[in-house]
Amino acid sequence: MNKMINRRDVLKGFGIFGLGLAAGCDDRGAQLYKYGKDLSNQILGRTFKLQDSDGNLKTLSSYRGMMPMVFFGFTQCPAVCPTTLARAVKIKKLLGKDGDQFQVIFITLDPERDTPEILDAYVKSFDPSFVALHGTLEATAATAKEFNVIYKKVPAGSSYTISHTSTSYVYDYSGNLRLGLSLSLTAQECAEDLLTVMEVCN
Repeated sequence: MNKMINRRDVLKGFGIFGLGLAAGCDDRGAQLYKYGKDLSNQILGRTFKLQDSDGNLKTLSSYRGMMPMVFFGFTQCPAVCPTTLARAVKIKKLLGKDGDQFQVIFITLDPERDTPEILDAYVKSFDPSFVALHGTLEATAATAKEFNVIYKKVPAGSSYTISHTSTSYVYDYSGNLRLGLSLSLTAQECAEDLLTVMEVCN
C-alpha cells in the first residue's frame, strides 16, 4: 500500500555518505536517485516557448521556484497519457505538503485536434493544478526535438493515433533538468525520487 512519505524518510537510506552528496548534487546526483534515470548532465527543454490554455506564452523559467514535471502526449491517447497523469495525481498526494511545489506540465503532440479548451478540460479532469501547453505544428516539432522526444502519427481507421516517448522530465527549482521517470515506475517510486530532488537539488 502506498503511504505518504517525507524528505527525511527518503534520505535515511543514504546514510552519512549520501547526505554528503547533497552539497554536490550537480556532480553526484546519479547516486541519489533510486528508481529514475539521472539526467543532470543533459540540457533539454531550456528554450521552448509554448502557450497555455489562456494564450499566455510559457517557457521553462515560467515555473521557476516550482518542481516541474514535463510530459508529452495528446488528449485522445488511449492508455499512456491517462495512466501517466493518473500516476501524477497519486504522486502529488504522496508528496504531502511538498505536493504544492510539484507542477505537472502536459505538452500536446496533437495541436491539430487538441484545442486550448480541450486541453484545459483534459488535464484539469485529473487535477486543477495541472497545466497544458500547446503550439503550432512547427513549435510542437521543435519542442519535441529539444527534449529528444520521438513521436509519429499512426493511421487508425479514418483517423490517427500518435506513438510517442513516454518519459516524464523532472526539473529542480532553478530549472535544471534532474530526472527522467519511465512509465514503468510506480507512484511511490516516483515520489521518493522527487523528494530527493526537492531535498538535495534546491
